[in-house]
Amino acid sequence: MFVQVNGARTYCYTGGKPFDPAKPTVVFIHGVLNDHSVWILQSRYLAHHGWNVLAVDLPGHCKSEGEAPATVEAAADFIGALLDAAGVQRAALVGHSWGSLIALEAAARLGDRVSHLVLVGTAFPMKVSPALIEASLNEPMKALAMVNVFSRSTLAAPPSALGPGTWVYGTGMALGRRVLASNPKVNVFHRGFVACDRYANGENAIAAITCPVLFVLGGLDQMTHPKAAQTLVKAARAADKRVSVVSLPVGHHQMTETPDTTLFAIRDFLATAG
Repeated sequence: MFVQVNGARTYCYTGGKPFDPAKPTVVFIHGVLNDHSVWILQSRYLAHHGWNVLAVDLPGHCKSEGEAPATVEAAADFIGALLDAAGVQRAALVGHSWGSLIALEAAARLGDRVSHLVLVGTAFPMKVSPALIEASLNEPMKALAMVNVFSRSTLAAPPSALGPGTWVYGTGMALGRRVLASNPKVNVFHRGFVACDRYANGENAIAAITCPVLFVLGGLDQMTHPKAAQTLVKAARAADKRVSVVSLPVGHHQMTETPDTTLFAIRDFLATAG
């Protein structure tokens, strides 16, 4: 469905079910050079099991209009505006990679309006190598190939992900090309990487959240190594937050490499009291 957010037409996938703000709501937030489709299994399942789903295309990405966010903070403000525009008073936030930082910052800003926080493939600081930032600007196809190699621990998705025999590397390349081409005004690849690299408020944000938090980490993740998430895990525990950690034997795309396990971790966490 489409929602007007900050005067711009914004697309949210609802998992094949009509939007109903009276239901408990979960917002899925994608990472750099991705869109709502990376959450296809998780969003459809929850939409058919009692949840109101908003899997968003961030502004300036694919079906959503508006200015592509240049910072994590700007994207977090967008999430708050999205909830207002959709008439949602309280929601769970689920974010992957860059989206995890956006979800974290939004949860800190929105306080009790966020019932649960799920950080998939997260890290803080989420530093991006200068070579990759430079390539994303000047040689985006080269950078896209690098990211798709570093992000994967398998080249063949399990049947429950995108269909039997799906070539996840080729799928990732095609998605990246489509997202990049969707915004001829801004290189959303480079802009997203810079936003990740410059975000500095992670520890303050995790201390400010008022909801339980789940970390879903990939043991073979070369983009956001699980050790790089420990700063947030330790900060959350030091601030007496309710913390859960799930470690999966996969790379950076937990949603397609272990789709069922990732789904069940999110589903079971959302079933806990917020």
